[in-house]
Amino acid sequence: MTPDQAALQQAFGRKLRELRHARGISQEQLGIASDLHRTYISDVERGARNVSLGAIVAFARGLGVTAAELLAGIDAPIPAIAADDL
Repeated sequence: MTPDQAALQQAFGRKLRELRHARGISQEQLGIASDLHRTYISDVERGARNVSLGAIVAFARGLGVTAAELLAGIDAPIPAIAADDL
């Protein structure tokens, strides 16, 4: 994993925790609402897991936000693709 990928996972985890806390719900409650396991949510919030698009949508639904709202403000540098790589 590159440092950029690790930073992106940690940023997503912080955003997930921030939204969960703002709604006053536990990891277990979010797990029930999103159909994801509490320990998976803990791993994601700590930046230890790389999430799939399906998990992002499940988290968003469980939090009552759109996936776009969940991802808002989470930026990572996108490496340029060299012409030789195309």
